Amino acid sequence: MGLRIAIFGQAPFGRDVTERLADAGHEVVGVYAPPESGRPDPLAALAEERGYRLFRYKRFRKRGEAIPELVDEYASLGAELNVFPFTTVIIPAEIADHPKHRSICFHPSLLPKYRGGAALAWQIMLGETESGVSVFQVTEGVDEGPLVVQKGGVPIDASDTVSSLYFDKLYALGVDAVVEAVDAIANGTATFTAQTEEGASFQGLVDDEVARIDWSRPAAEIDRQVRGCDPSPGAHARLDGGPVRLFGSQLLPEAGNEAPGTLLGLEDGRLLVAALGGRLAIGKLRVGDGKKVPAAEVGLEPGARLG
Repeated sequence: MGLRIAIFGQAPFGRDVTERLADAGHEVVGVYAPPESGRPDPLAALAEERGYRLFRYKRFRKRGEAIPELVDEYASLGAELNVFPFTTVIIPAEIADHPKHRSICFHPSLLPKYRGGAALAWQIMLGETESGVSVFQVTEGVDEGPLVVQKGGVPIDASDTVSSLYFDKLYALGVDAVVEAVDAIANGTATFTAQTEEGASFQGLVDDEVARIDWSRPAAEIDRQVRGCDPSPGAHARLDGGPVRLFGSQLLPEAGNEAPGTLLGLEDGRLLVAALGGRLAIGKLRVGDGKKVPAAEVGLEPGARLG
C-alpha cells in the first residue's frame, strides 16, 4: 500500500529517491527544493516534469519560529510521511512531526558515529576503514533519531575521496535504503531502533580552518585530510603568500630528508611533496583563485616549500 509522501531535498540523490518512490507506488504530494539559482536542480526538474507540486523556499523559520503560512500550506498537502533524501535547510517540528508517520532522513554513515553535515569527509580524515548508510526518524537532536534501515560493510580505501566514497560506493546503496525504509513503513513492518550513545560522535562542517594543512603532522594524516577535503573546500597550504589547494592525493611511504612541504618534482604527472614519514603524490592543484588543473600544468619549481 502506497503512502502520500512529501519530499524535502535536492540534487541527483533527491531526484533518484523521489523517482524510485513514485515508481514503487507511493504518491508524491509535494516536493520542496532549493530556490532557483544559476544551475538547474535535478529534483526540481523531476517535479516539473512529472507535475508534482513544487515549492522552493530558502527557509521555513523566521526569528527561530516556524513561518505559519508555510506550515499551513504544507499541512494542506495531506502527506502521511516526509522523506528527507538530501536536505540542507532546517525543517521545523511543526512540519517534521506533522504527518502520521512523521519524517525520515538519509545519512551517509553508520550512525550514531559521525553525526553532522560532513560525515563523508570526517570518516576519511579520521581514518575509518568501513562506511555505510543510515535512514532514521527525525527528532529534535541532530541525526539522533531511531534507526529504520542501516546498511554497512562498505570499505573506505586508501584512495577514496569524498566524491568516490559517496558517488561510487554509498549513493546507490543510499537510494535503496530510503526506498526500503519507506516500503517498510507503508507495510507496517518497520522497526525503529533507538541509537545508542556509546561511540556516538558529532563533527562540524569542514571549512577552511579544518582544511588548513599543518606540515608537522604525519604524512598519513595529511593524505587523509587532502582526500577528505576533496572536492571541497580543498586542503590548502601557502606558497609565496598565496593559497594552494591540493587534490587527488596518494600516500607514498618512502620518506626522504627534505623538510615537510617541500616540492620534489613531478612523477607520472603528479606533484610529489615531502611530508613527515612519507611523500604525497598530488594529482591536481588550485593556485590562488585559479581553476583546478592537473599538477603537471601548474609549473611549480622543485625545492619550493609549501607552508
